[in-house]
Amino acid sequence: MTKAVFTGSFDPVTYGHLDIITRGLTVFDELVIGIATNHGKSGLFNTEMRLRLLEETLAAELAEVDRPRVQCVVIPGLVAQYAHEVGANAILRGVRTQGEFERESSMALLNRRLAGVETVILPTTPELGVVSSSVVKEIAKFGGDLTGFVPPLVARAVIAKLGESTMNEQELV
Repeated sequence: MTKAVFTGSFDPVTYGHLDIITRGLTVFDELVIGIATNHGKSGLFNTEMRLRLLEETLAAELAEVDRPRVQCVVIPGLVAQYAHEVGANAILRGVRTQGEFERESSMALLNRRLAGVETVILPTTPELGVVSSSVVKEIAKFGGDLTGFVPPLVARAVIAKLGESTMNEQELV
């Protein structure tokens, strides 16, 4: 049985994430989808909401046979350590650009040294190469259409959250 850990901020989960998850399930028997904590970023959603949106999105978007093969968790520490602790064979990473590939390759060497866990890097599907959580938030902030970037459930949550933050900013003025 092969198991991989796929991490990200998932703030919010995008079709790019779903692409890597779906393709990862063709390589691994089981995927642990981990929301990693990045102390350098302030998120749109808190960790609990990101976990809920991720779980609901996977329930709606994954084939029924794949759902039992996926587990969603929050990873509070080092991903390599966590992967080792849960007996994962690999860390799964998706890349969109050459720069991301170089960063992920360096991180793969570090993770192998830290915990003896290999990294499998999947290039994103070309039409999803422009999709990122940051781009989704920017498009939504200016009222753009999120179709093709995130599932409808996520689009509604992003729009609601951004509307809430705009109202809060206006209340402060």
